[in-house]
Amino acid sequence: MIDVRFESPRLRWDVMSFTIGLHLAALLGLFPAFFSWSAVGVAVLLHWVTIGLGISLGFHRLATHRSLKVPRWLEYCLIFCGTLAAQGAVKGWVGYHRMHHVYSDRLKDPHNSTQGFWWSHISWLMHEVPMKPELARYTKDIANDRFYGFCHQYYVWLQVGLAIVLYGLGGWSFVVWGVFVRLFVGFHATCCVNSVCHTFGYRSHETEDRSMNCWWVALLTFGEGWHNNHHAAQASARFGWRWWEVDCVWLTIQVLAALGLATHIKTTNSLKLNQSG
Repeated sequence: MIDVRFESPRLRWDVMSFTIGLHLAALLGLFPAFFSWSAVGVAVLLHWVTIGLGISLGFHRLATHRSLKVPRWLEYCLIFCGTLAAQGAVKGWVGYHRMHHVYSDRLKDPHNSTQGFWWSHISWLMHEVPMKPELARYTKDIANDRFYGFCHQYYVWLQVGLAIVLYGLGGWSFVVWGVFVRLFVGFHATCCVNSVCHTFGYRSHETEDRSMNCWWVALLTFGEGWHNNHHAAQASARFGWRWWEVDCVWLTIQVLAALGLATHIKTTNSLKLNQSG
């Protein structure tokens, strides 16, 4: 069945305004008055904390796919870190990603890559996608968790709180790089998994979608760019399967396991590959 484009989806003006504002604010990083190497260091550190630990490990491998188990206190720390990535409320992130796997590259995929590169990269976020009413049934397991609910409701204010802390530590350069530039890079790095990794790269597995592995997206996202591997065994905690497919988050999981903080870790050895043909 050939997919058709959504009919005149309504624009989400609040998301559009926030995104445009973020991109404009990130440009401040080009001005010497807002630059310092310590501020760049803060941005790099927070990129790892929010995208690596927060989004890739917390939101994705843990909350979305339940690829491993960690103590509740550690799970909440990881979800908090992911919330500071400001990529939307946690329940929406988890729900839309689960829907992506159910309907990958088909009509009900929230960021269906057959609708075009721009749609899958960013435009879907700017529109009221038709399947939003279905979101609740994909997040029943976290719907009543009070900490998830707190992060879901106050993720914008938590970012404001972080900005205040950074201003106190290093002034406006820390805010510009630690918030605006860092969010800009993290946002597009994650969006590249939806767009680039369904368009460019190589395929190790003949999955029933357009997923591909892309090395430079993997570097930006600490392993998320091995997307074809992930679609072949979505519940696996390990995304980089070959020795040269560097997956920093998988290495982190191994460290947590050695410390006794990660258990019930799912890998391809215990999972059926989702391949066609």
